[in-house]
Amino acid sequence: MGTHLLLISGSTRTGSTNTAALRTLQQVAPQGISTHLYDELTTLPAFVPGDDPSPPPVTRLRHHLAAADAVLFCTPEYAGLIPGALKNLLEWTVGTADLSAKPVAWITVAVPGRGDGATTSLRTVLGYVDADIIESACTRIPILSADVAADGTIPSPDIRTHLATAAESLTAALPAQPKLPGATH
Repeated sequence: MGTHLLLISGSTRTGSTNTAALRTLQQVAPQGISTHLYDELTTLPAFVPGDDPSPPPVTRLRHHLAAADAVLFCTPEYAGLIPGALKNLLEWTVGTADLSAKPVAWITVAVPGRGDGATTSLRTVLGYVDADIIESACTRIPILSADVAADGTIPSPDIRTHLATAAESLTAALPAQPKLPGATH
């Protein structure tokens, strides 16, 4: 059956190295891992507690979260924290427990010494929504703008290998899928 990863970039910028990393991960995901790159971050309205019914972009977000076995984030650091658009996405999950017990991890593409504020604030918010942070799958893969090709992916074999390994690390930490009655290997 396989594992389904939801990939969420915290960047809204065209040409983002964070989005390029996730787009590339889609290409190199090992067999048995399917992915969906969430691309509606800019369509989410500002979170309003008690907003009912949910606006269509929020309904779609919840559908993607429910369909995912795990979520892999990749986010830049803005003003020392995660970007407001990503925080807004996460706020939409608070009252509905969309991320509660959901396995999550992140890739940091910033060079060492940068991006730690984003990681710290992402960890805080994910802890608040009771996501299951898979520490062994959280990694740093430095990516520069010059590493991104015109098609928005990263051609470097080394980076591509690291991205595939990140996907494998997250899926390896997931609980075993229950066998369906009558299923055989």
